[in-house]
Amino acid sequence: MLEEFPTLPELLAHAGYDTALMGKYHLGIADKPQNGFEEWVTLQVGHVQSFYDNQMIVNGDRITHPGHSVDFFTEQAVDYISRREGDSENPFFMFLTYPAPYGHWPSIKGEPTNEFASFYNETPFQSVPREGISKELIDWLLVRQKKMPDYPDPGELNCLPQLPNDLPTLRNYYSQMSVVDDGVGRVLAALDDREMADNTLVIYTSDHGMSLGQHGFWGHGEDTWPSNMHREANNIPLIIRPPGKRHPGKVRESLVGTTDIFATIMDYADLPLPALEPMHSRSMRPLVESEQFQWGDAVFMEQEETRAIRTEKWLLMRRFGPTSYDFTDELYDLHDDPDERQNVIGRAEHKDELETLIARLDVFFETHSNPKWNLWEGGTVKGNSTRPFLWQEIWGEDWKPTYSV
Repeated sequence: MLEEFPTLPELLAHAGYDTALMGKYHLGIADKPQNGFEEWVTLQVGHVQSFYDNQMIVNGDRITHPGHSVDFFTEQAVDYISRREGDSENPFFMFLTYPAPYGHWPSIKGEPTNEFASFYNETPFQSVPREGISKELIDWLLVRQKKMPDYPDPGELNCLPQLPNDLPTLRNYYSQMSVVDDGVGRVLAALDDREMADNTLVIYTSDHGMSLGQHGFWGHGEDTWPSNMHREANNIPLIIRPPGKRHPGKVRESLVGTTDIFATIMDYADLPLPALEPMHSRSMRPLVESEQFQWGDAVFMEQEETRAIRTEKWLLMRRFGPTSYDFTDELYDLHDDPDERQNVIGRAEHKDELETLIARLDVFFETHSNPKWNLWEGGTVKGNSTRPFLWQEIWGEDWKPTYSV
């Protein structure tokens, strides 16, 4: 539970919105509604082992759904929308979080069995890079095996260097994307069929990016040692369909972050932002509706021992850890090196730019970090840590996350 500040569903519920979670809940124990959600339909566990035969929690009741979990959550979402048809007095906020396509064994191991399996029978997947396995991936496999031999199943980790060349798994992974595409289409159709689309803001996004072999690894930022902030692993889809007048095909290259979704939804709901200072969330509504807008020139990211700032020209990754691990900072010139291949951290000609980026990164985290949750200053985390051994080595054996799922 978040206690330091009100959550988005809490604020919307207080303003008269009905709130619903449909899908994966990966922020704690899923047994009961929390953080402002009233309708509560979720998986028993956050990590997906299979898309089939999952135990679900439906407003307190536990059921086992034999079919595909994405189809289940789509049906629940469509049913929720149907129940609201004609109810103009009570607006709603629905958070639909599909557990697919995921990206690890065992959930995508082997040939797909879903309804879109045949779509990819003859696909060679030429767009998937077949690069050499990176040292950072190998280091992560070795460190994880040594430090955390029982979590997760080592077999899951063993998939990481194999997947770019495993055609059955690739067919499975891509077919799961098609299941999600179909589900999103059914939800949008439900809004259209009930004449609710013109009064509904729809935001399509994901929780992280995914390297499919770029930079020699498969996965997202935590799947290397140290963790990384390369574009493929952290860049996410973000599509906004506003209510009323549409702006189809408009593309923005502005640097936005998932924290900006909060202010955007509050803006479209015509609600004030809570009096929290400093507030690191900006409404993206001007980017959607206007041709004249002012926007920031950087996004900031964190994955435990790695923090980063990305501007239009630069990507800086900074590391924090014991000297025994020999972590290295990284700097990439995105104009000359858009694929982020050449680390120029030590070049004298970039000294001034590097100092500026470091200062901006430090100021950001000094401004926005709560000391209790600041890993780099001895704090802990509210959710999982994929590297608890690292923080125990730095801060002592008593260090632990608030909870673990």
